[in-house]
Amino acid sequence: MINKAHTITTTEMHTGGEPVRIVESGYPPIPGATILDKRRYVRAELDHLRTALMHEPRGHFDMYGVIPVEPDLPEADLAVLFMHNSGYSTMCGHAVIALGRYAVDRGLVPKVAPETRMVIQCPCGPVAVRIEVNGGAGAVGFESVPAFAHTLDLEVEVEGYGAVSCDIAYGGAFYAVADAGRFGLEVPGSPVAELVTAANALSGAVRERVELAHPDADDLGYLYGSVLTDGRDGEPVSANVCVFADSQVDRSPTGSGVTARMALGHARGQVGPGELRTFESVTGSTMTGRVVAECVVGDRRAVTVEVSGRAFYTGAASFVMEPDDPFRHGFLVS
Repeated sequence: MINKAHTITTTEMHTGGEPVRIVESGYPPIPGATILDKRRYVRAELDHLRTALMHEPRGHFDMYGVIPVEPDLPEADLAVLFMHNSGYSTMCGHAVIALGRYAVDRGLVPKVAPETRMVIQCPCGPVAVRIEVNGGAGAVGFESVPAFAHTLDLEVEVEGYGAVSCDIAYGGAFYAVADAGRFGLEVPGSPVAELVTAANALSGAVRERVELAHPDADDLGYLYGSVLTDGRDGEPVSANVCVFADSQVDRSPTGSGVTARMALGHARGQVGPGELRTFESVTGSTMTGRVVAECVVGDRRAVTVEVSGRAFYTGAASFVMEPDDPFRHGFLVS
């Protein structure tokens, strides 16, 4: 029976403790004229492979993965789709950081010391990536797509918590951002389960209150999750936790979340071009953010942000799905 099984091979990495499962073989060709077309195709036709890799017994509730696809932009060296416990995100900074190191190590781009540059096409758009080449896990930085503050000081009625003030920002995906103290919690300090409950409640309240849209594509107009902070906005070091998708907790500071927070800081006059900020996660891992340039997206003032971090290898895998295995496409216990 084993010779009839479907096998998918992967390389396993992490950035700041957040997993990155990179598919290397076993996926069929993914058609589509654009990367968003490809994202729609895998969601409609290949979602059983996502659940097989992300869910138990091969993954877990907070697993994260990457599917390389053919780029449709001539400047792109690599194009990827991102997947998680409930679907496919439009941007993932921690995965881009891992992919930068992976691309250099696997020879997908020519290695240039002391710094290699490449372009990765993500569903939200192309991001410029720079990889320190020093024989180990050097820093990897990427320059975001245009990021912007969507709404400042939005007051929403959050079930179980009452009226809460939050911001909404886009950093490749839309997030609601709020001080954890508004929920009587601390980051770090409070139990993660309590932070997840509060973040989910905030996401639900914002989705009910605000209809999001992005000028570039309808596919980008949705709330990905919520970022709860330590309230130290604009200060040199700040901590946060990001809860996205179906209650998934990012172990890293969240690259797209860092981008969104930097866009908010710029909109409030708390950070200017070139100023560096450091963001900590619930694991204590860090990423840095720096506003690179001011720009415009649609009719909104925006910025591009460079986010930097380090990624590490954890292994390689060959996953087998036997046709008579009732759990071959995965499951979650909740």
